[in-house]
Amino acid sequence: MEPIMKAAAEGAASRLMLPPPFTLVTLGAGACAHAEACRRAAAEDAAGTLVFAADGSVIEAALVLAPEEPLALARRVFLIGMGALADALGSHAPPDKPIAIAWPDTLRFDGARLGGGRLAWPKDCAEEAVPDWLVFSAMLIASKRHAGDPGLTPESTSLEEEGFPREAACLIVESFAQYVMKGLSVLEEDGFARGAERYRTFLTAPPGERLALTDSGDALASSGAGTRLLSLRSALDVAAWLDPATGAPRL
Repeated sequence: MEPIMKAAAEGAASRLMLPPPFTLVTLGAGACAHAEACRRAAAEDAAGTLVFAADGSVIEAALVLAPEEPLALARRVFLIGMGALADALGSHAPPDKPIAIAWPDTLRFDGARLGGGRLAWPKDCAEEAVPDWLVFSAMLIASKRHAGDPGLTPESTSLEEEGFPREAACLIVESFAQYVMKGLSVLEEDGFARGAERYRTFLTAPPGERLALTDSGDALASSGAGTRLLSLRSALDVAAWLDPATGAPRL
């Protein structure tokens, strides 16, 4: 059987069906959707651009956003994006397999790391200023064939291993776009507490702790030893799930 994402990578532009506000950009194998979305966001009015890249091992989608709040609050859209990603995955997942988010950015499927999300913004933007753009991007492991026997990498899994259909790349990205639209609409109309509900649904706490989100998007981790603050800003500095040596999810 061919790697699960090969068919999706070829001719993806004609296969993906996105809601009207989105403009699709597809990249070839080996390209970085996150970097391309950031480049476009900084160079032009690119809000609504969704950059898609897929090959035999990973799929990646990066969405350019136009925030209207100061960076300190606009950053909370990351939690909307992660909730949308988890919902999109769940829409096409085999039944009875739990989906979870480890604070704040790692997506886990049936207990194993599948990928995650990250957020970029202009690095010279002050916390109290409205950023010119934000980019939310997500990456999932499509196949681990290149890594050898799955027993060598037990902490991670792939769409292929978990029985997702071969067209999973397009299906998940299409659903992600729809769930993002819904999440942003709820955020605008009903506020952050309602907007972040889907993220809370999937958020899991470390053993012995409970997590609660603050209005600023940070998390409070409570245990018998007390309560500690988990800063969203600090956590997004380095993606916990991303291997800097490969530019792909950690195996």
